[in-house]
Amino acid sequence: MVVVSSTPETSWPPLAVAGALTVAAGACTLWLPGNWSANLVGLLFFFATYWLVLRRDATTIAAHGLALGGLFEPEPLSLRRMARETARALGWAGLAAALFLPAFAVGYAWWWQPRQSYQFTLGETPISDVVTQVVAVALPEEMFYRGYLQTKLERVWPPVTRGWQRGLGLALLVTSLVFALGHLVTIPHVARLAVFFPSLAFGWLRSRTGGIGASVIFHASCNLVALNLGRGYGFFE
Repeated sequence: MVVVSSTPETSWPPLAVAGALTVAAGACTLWLPGNWSANLVGLLFFFATYWLVLRRDATTIAAHGLALGGLFEPEPLSLRRMARETARALGWAGLAAALFLPAFAVGYAWWWQPRQSYQFTLGETPISDVVTQVVAVALPEEMFYRGYLQTKLERVWPPVTRGWQRGLGLALLVTSLVFALGHLVTIPHVARLAVFFPSLAFGWLRSRTGGIGASVIFHASCNLVALNLGRGYGFFE
C-alpha cells in the first residue's frame, strides 16, 4: 500500500522546475543544430542539479542519491568506496538488463516492423558512443530526474518500503511521465513517449539502491541497445 502525503501541494515546486527545464530543452532543440542542442540539454540538466543539490553539503547530496561513491561529495575520494559502489551499481544494472532488455529488443522490432533481418554492428565509433550515452545523456538526465525530481516527489508521496514492491509508488509514476513528456518535447514523435516504461526501471533502481549509479548504467545500456538495434535493422548507419 502506498502512503500519500496530506500536503500534495509541496509537489509543485519540483514539478515547476521540471516544467521550466522541459521548455528550455524544447527551445534548444528548436533553435540549435542536433549535436549542439543535445549537448546543451545535458548541460542544462547538470547545472540545474548542481544549483539545486550538488552545491550543498554531503548529507543533502547523499539523500538525493547523487554521491556516486563520493564523486560529487565535497570530501576526499575513497577509491575503496568508489570501487564498492561501482561494483554494486554494475550488479543491479546487470540484473535489470537481464530482466528487461530482451523484452525491449522484441518490443522494438514489433513497433518499428523492420524490412530486413537484424545484423549486429558496433558502428564506426563504439567507444565514443558509450562515452556519449553515459556522460552526455544518461548521467545528466538521471541526476535531474531520478536524483532531484524523484527524491523530492517521494517526500510528498512515499514509495513502498518493503518486499518486491519496494520503490514503487506515485512518485515513480509521475517522474516517469515527466521524463516521457520531456523526450516528446525535444523530438515530437509519439514513439518518444515509450521511454515512460524504461523510466520506471530507472526509478526503481534509484529507490532500491539509494543512488543513481545503477540507473545511469542501465539507462546508457538501453540507449546503446536501441542505437545498435537501429543500425542492425538498417534504420540508420
